[in-house]
Amino acid sequence: MNLLSIKGLTKIGREAPLFTDVTLGLDEGQKAALIGKNGAGKSTLLNCVAGVIAPDNGSVVFNKEAGFSYLAQTPSFDGEDTIRGHIFKSDSPKLKIINEYQSLCVNLGGLNQAQAERYDALEKKMNDGDLWNYEAQISSILSTLGIHDLDRKMKTLSGGMTKKVALAQVLVEDTKILLLDEPTNHLDIKTISWLEDYLRNTDRAVFMVTHDRYFLDSVCSDIYELERGRLTLYHGNYSEYLEKKEKEIEIAKNTDRRIESVLRFERDWLLRGPCARGTKAKARIQRDQQLIAHEKFQEDKGFTFETKETRLGGKILELHRLSKNYPKGFAEAAQESPVLKDFSYTFSKGQKIGIYGNNGSGKTTLLNMIAGRLAPDSGNIVLGVNTHIAYYEQNPTFKDLSMTSLEYIEEAAEWIELNDGRKLSAALFLNEFGFEGKIQHSPVSSLSGGERKRLYLVRLLISNPNFIILDEPTNDFDIWTMNILEDFLAQFKGCLLIVSHDRYFMDKVCDTLFILEDDGSVSGFVGKCSEYIELLKEREREERLSAANQKASQDQNAPSQNGSQDQNAAAPAKPKKLSFKEQKEFAALEADIEKLEARKAELEAALSSGESDFAKIRAWNDEYQTLSAGLDAKYARWDELSARA
Repeated sequence: MNLLSIKGLTKIGREAPLFTDVTLGLDEGQKAALIGKNGAGKSTLLNCVAGVIAPDNGSVVFNKEAGFSYLAQTPSFDGEDTIRGHIFKSDSPKLKIINEYQSLCVNLGGLNQAQAERYDALEKKMNDGDLWNYEAQISSILSTLGIHDLDRKMKTLSGGMTKKVALAQVLVEDTKILLLDEPTNHLDIKTISWLEDYLRNTDRAVFMVTHDRYFLDSVCSDIYELERGRLTLYHGNYSEYLEKKEKEIEIAKNTDRRIESVLRFERDWLLRGPCARGTKAKARIQRDQQLIAHEKFQEDKGFTFETKETRLGGKILELHRLSKNYPKGFAEAAQESPVLKDFSYTFSKGQKIGIYGNNGSGKTTLLNMIAGRLAPDSGNIVLGVNTHIAYYEQNPTFKDLSMTSLEYIEEAAEWIELNDGRKLSAALFLNEFGFEGKIQHSPVSSLSGGERKRLYLVRLLISNPNFIILDEPTNDFDIWTMNILEDFLAQFKGCLLIVSHDRYFMDKVCDTLFILEDDGSVSGFVGKCSEYIELLKEREREERLSAANQKASQDQNAPSQNGSQDQNAAAPAKPKKLSFKEQKEFAALEADIEKLEARKAELEAALSSGESDFAKIRAWNDEYQTLSAGLDAKYARWDELSARA
């Protein structure tokens, strides 16, 4: 069933049309992503679809029964609202009933008569409308996102928690379409992994803008690329898009070469001034004119990040027993816990370290201390004489947004020296980073979020750092800028310290992790971020299996209701050996588990294959969920029997 129909959508940008004649549809259960370079108009297009911005032309039509929920890149909120007030700020009758019911449940023992009668009426509505399952889903979402105190004011939340609350508001709404603009920004990796699973398995249609390549691969079945004002659809996930795009570019280049080859011969014939009276001559001339007018493939010039590196000395950076406590009321979770406890480390040349931790664990606090922006409560930091730190802040500020891009760079340096000895003017230096033409003379306020952050990074690199600290550098950068930044950082000979929620970025750049634990300690992990995440998932699986085994054991050893439970009761007998029937069951279980694991692997491959038939996808997903539950039960029974075998 079609849920969204967009026809002929057009929007004019600051210098030229951002997009023209955009037409697309979104069906029930479809998962589509919109990708494109910074400034291409992705967020503008999504805003037009959500009705936040009026298009210059075209129409957006939603199915009346669908409804949509929109997550803006920078969510807006009233600081005086409570979390509850923000999340349940919806016209949905179902949500209003659940919100009022939950509000009364908070003080169930202190209700007056009128409130008690209202409670009974709401409980009846919950029963009549079968809203208990919906309420359970809402509670599960809030709990998973770590949103517990619904009476907190929005203005007291950190950036990461604000994004979680905005995300929760979108996910709990009773709609069939999710419009998401950079949903992974400001979320920690654990939450992103959960959101990835949620979006992949939900029946709701999704149309989103994101630069997270693992996310795109896992969730999306269709990729829309916005390039030079045109929208092109590629069926499949991001990896399949890359393959198709590469083939498309090669075909376009080959076509241009063939046309050029034909025209070399045709030019000589045209220069001889052929008579155009004959039908064949006329047709040949028209064909040649069409070939000459053929729009050639325009390959992006691209850009590269470059800096003149300063050699590191023998002593780079030493951290001696650093400790830092949260200010009262600051931490999202445990307010009494330290953010950092007795942390020491000595950096070596060429180290590239990522920092992993949940929102509120103190990642940015640690970076601020190392960069000298924040003093530790105890301990000290020793900086090498030749160590030059450049700190890319998560939310960079521009003191004067009316300055042009060129003025902003010239304020730092009018001439910049590169590694190869060349000296470039600020204007030519900006050209190297993709800021060409009119954009150099446009005010910073007119730049997109990604363009501003790229400009900020360019200015940092002018200082020729040999120790780079990056706090969420991937927020608002497009995928192409990310690839270029990754290549630069991979070849960078100095030290790197990075906080990022982008797993692909972390995998490509970092080879070691600092793990910020809940108690304020810091542990190390040698390996990639995705490897650490798999390790965490394996631990969770083992914990669930252990809990299931423990419960099964408790159920087995629980005293009978009819049996004597006095203190003189005999101790339970030792578990008996397997009976003949149980031995046959035990053998069959091993074979069953092997078959189910094989089928599970087949379903996982099918779900990530890029299949566009959503009926098949739903069927596979339903089978996968049922099979996973069955496997857990069989593993628990196998463990129970194996203990007695």
